[in-house]
Amino acid sequence: MPRRTDGAPAKAQRHRSILAALSTDPTVRISALATEFGVSAETVRRDIEELSRQGAVRRTYGGASVVQAALQPELSSRERMAVAERARIGAAAAALVEPGQAVMLDAGSTTTHFARALAARGIAATVLTNNLNAAAELAAAPGGAVRVLLCPGEVSAAERGVYGSETEAFLRRFNADLAVIGASGLTEEGPCEVISRAAWVKRAMLDRAPRRMLLADSGKFGRGLLERVCPLDGLTDLVTEAEPPAGLAAALGRAAVVVSLAGGPT
Repeated sequence: MPRRTDGAPAKAQRHRSILAALSTDPTVRISALATEFGVSAETVRRDIEELSRQGAVRRTYGGASVVQAALQPELSSRERMAVAERARIGAAAAALVEPGQAVMLDAGSTTTHFARALAARGIAATVLTNNLNAAAELAAAPGGAVRVLLCPGEVSAAERGVYGSETEAFLRRFNADLAVIGASGLTEEGPCEVISRAAWVKRAMLDRAPRRMLLADSGKFGRGLLERVCPLDGLTDLVTEAEPPAGLAAALGRAAVVVSLAGGPT
């Protein structure tokens, strides 16, 4: 086991630092904390296990998350988390879209990466979305290849999306080949969300497409948040950047969800 680096913080100080990090970000990663503290990953893992026994944090695959089931930072904060992983997930998912398909796309940071990658492909597609950032990205696709239908509804500046009964009613007028959603967490029971109005829009999209794809980085694994969007068998695909832990992988297999792993940086 690697020796502790001279000047590395003591256990109590590491615990305070982990809790301080979680006060601003919903998840922390073992690898990042080990580098920051100058200790081994196993040391940080033991720290997180101890904090978990105390009820201060929730263990996740590769790290820890806040315990509060109804807490989620605003999109502007989430956009700074796991940026490389989410970009790879978005690109991998966009590569699965076939020319001429109709796609429903919800609001979120990873789904915006998907929109950016799909626009860069320049293929003909129709996208119905409540995601303001994604709509702008897709409208700028080369040659206007992507037709963009922006949902009506109440604008959320914090989430950069539109929500409400008008949003859901609009979506239910259309059929799509593919629904692409994000989520705040993913457990063996299914994807979950903190914001109910976001969950309602996701369900409306999932109801309108035979292929139903969740984009979720591994920091979401094991995070059981306020509201379940759907059971696992409500999905057909999961695109992520790391293998799910054993329990979740088994549940995904039972639900016949196809797991696609986004490749690492080249």
